[in-house]
Amino acid sequence: MTRLEQLTDAIAHYHPAADLELVRRSYEFAAKAHEGQTRRSGDPYVTHPLAVAQIIAELKLDLASVCAGLLHDAVEDTSATVEQLTELFGKEIAFLVDGVTKLGKLPWSTREEQQAENFRKMLLAMAKDIRVILVKLCDRLDNMRSLDHLPPEKQERIAAETMQIYAPLANRLGIQWVKIELEDLAFKYLHAGEYEQLASEVAKTRRERLDYITAVEGLILHEMKAAGVTCEVQGRAKHLWSIHQKMKKTGRPFEEIHDAIGFRVITDSEMSCYHALGVAHQKWTPIPGRFKDYIALPKPNMYQSLHTAVIGPHGERIEIQIRTQSQHLVAEQGIAAHWKYKEGRPVTGGDDDKKFAWLRQLMEHQKELRDPTEFLETVKIDLFGDEVYVFTPQGDVKALPKGACPIDFAYAVHSTIGDHCSGARVNGMIVPLRYQLRNGDTIEIITNPNQKPNKDWLKLVKTARARSKIRSLLRKEQRDRAMSLGRDLLEKAMRRHDLSLQKLEKSGELDVVGKELRTGIGEELILQVGYGKVTTQQVVDKLVPAGGGKTAAVAEKSEGILKNLLKKVTRRTSTTGIKVQGEDDILVRFARCCSPLPGDPIVGFITRGRGVTVHRRDCDKGLDLDPDRRIDVEWDGRAKGSHEVAIQVLCADKPGLLAHISQSFTDQGVNITQAHCRATEDGRAVNTFRAAVKDLEQLKSVIRQLSRIKGVYSVDRVAADTL
Repeated sequence: MTRLEQLTDAIAHYHPAADLELVRRSYEFAAKAHEGQTRRSGDPYVTHPLAVAQIIAELKLDLASVCAGLLHDAVEDTSATVEQLTELFGKEIAFLVDGVTKLGKLPWSTREEQQAENFRKMLLAMAKDIRVILVKLCDRLDNMRSLDHLPPEKQERIAAETMQIYAPLANRLGIQWVKIELEDLAFKYLHAGEYEQLASEVAKTRRERLDYITAVEGLILHEMKAAGVTCEVQGRAKHLWSIHQKMKKTGRPFEEIHDAIGFRVITDSEMSCYHALGVAHQKWTPIPGRFKDYIALPKPNMYQSLHTAVIGPHGERIEIQIRTQSQHLVAEQGIAAHWKYKEGRPVTGGDDDKKFAWLRQLMEHQKELRDPTEFLETVKIDLFGDEVYVFTPQGDVKALPKGACPIDFAYAVHSTIGDHCSGARVNGMIVPLRYQLRNGDTIEIITNPNQKPNKDWLKLVKTARARSKIRSLLRKEQRDRAMSLGRDLLEKAMRRHDLSLQKLEKSGELDVVGKELRTGIGEELILQVGYGKVTTQQVVDKLVPAGGGKTAAVAEKSEGILKNLLKKVTRRTSTTGIKVQGEDDILVRFARCCSPLPGDPIVGFITRGRGVTVHRRDCDKGLDLDPDRRIDVEWDGRAKGSHEVAIQVLCADKPGLLAHISQSFTDQGVNITQAHCRATEDGRAVNTFRAAVKDLEQLKSVIRQLSRIKGVYSVDRVAADTL
């Protein structure tokens, strides 16, 4: 049986009336369009769209989605056009294909900007039709399955994007099996050493765990039937990424992770779910604080279950999830289980509005945020998700990320309330703004018209909405200060040449200067002077004829604005390894909050009096700065030297392990310049090292080797000011 026949058989199984001829025509078009193209594995390229369509069929989506899967790369990678697809396959299929087509042919300045705009386009399309993101998820899953054939740097970049965006998206859509596979595949390429070590340990105990699962399944089923609960019981081991996260969170080795096995009790009604919960708690001792009722209070991705953890047979901790058959289908398939097979009807309409509140929130952010890096950051925040459920004084429920504070709640209610939040009452008691909200809290916000957001709030808030609103107000204050400074500087410079800034604005001459200097007209030019991107001398030179007024040398000596901002060094050879707008002799310093290394994507910010400060593009503190102060910077490939970076190693507290870790640094040719080691009460050790490395590749090599050491739980790059 050919792969095409397997696909059509799968479709016919869940949709007997499907037009399979349309599927065959879509495949033939894709095969012809991709003729001569091969994948990195050497296989014909058409095997990829065929595999994507097969995954879509596993989700039991409609025919248009399957055909879109077959055609999804045709517009991007071949001469086919959206108009051609519309004519041959109809508007619906063409729209889905267009939604997942990247904007790769447009000249984006950075990979981050391209990634953000690709996602922004996909977001707009999925708001109209959720099938766009379902097709994209299937595309990403097949790409992750075949990542072995790509170079290591591409593997890591794609895996990071998958972990940060696509796995959380699958979770938001409730498609758990896709989320789990994406996480495990990304884990394999992002933390190769830890993945190999954990996979090996799991494999050793596989037979033992399977026997335990089989025995406990039978025992739970026996107890449920004896109590009159009709149900089905399924046991399963947690996936590797989940176990790794548990090990990292608790600091325990794999041997001590006792609740790595979970059981599902699937009943015929919600009443039976609560009955089954009572049986489980009566038979086995429940673990305090581990019960969650997601049936009465469903997760935003439609997930419903009762969760509990008990001391099960043989004294092992086990997790039990209890739900109905329909709830189980939603838990596994998510939105795909709710698919309405009706042409022209959007999934996001009517009853589904609540389910897609998160999508509306993403849509709001894509409208508000122009900066691509900041937009992607808000997407990641909104998609990640352990949540707490809290109440307004009126009893309305608000879902917020775990760790959210009263400021997050205030902004969730209304922007104005957030801007003027001065305090909060939780369950009737006054709490500080840093208080972390808990499930079931009732929050009342205290406002003060004189209260304004400050930078410290950014360290407290967890929601993208609160973060973007606070940043917006802080940047407005920065902008106002820069505007005032720019106006003062220009007025002083103009007076020395018997000119009036006010008259120049009214006559439009300042606009002409702005156009010539390519800074924007009017107030935008004044703002750039305030930020230091343009000197008053540059403006004067455009207004005063050569030889008129003070000489440029004298004026520049009296002002020296850009000299103070971008102070030249005496050496022509760059000692920092950074070029600022192509120049390598500009005063540069590296931000200690993120410690950029050669190979990191970077961005520069003009800092008054200190030249240019270089941040990593994904640095939170860099994102807090006004984009108008941003300046293009790049690594100078000719420069040699080392850069300090901080690495935190979480490991078991046992003799000889620290020596082994230190030796690993030496083996990689890396010198430790400072170390801080401490043992914790739970038998762990937290070791933070400051080390000198050449570039990002050497750092990755160090992290990989450290991760392979037995007894090391996690290795992370941290801020240099951690020590």
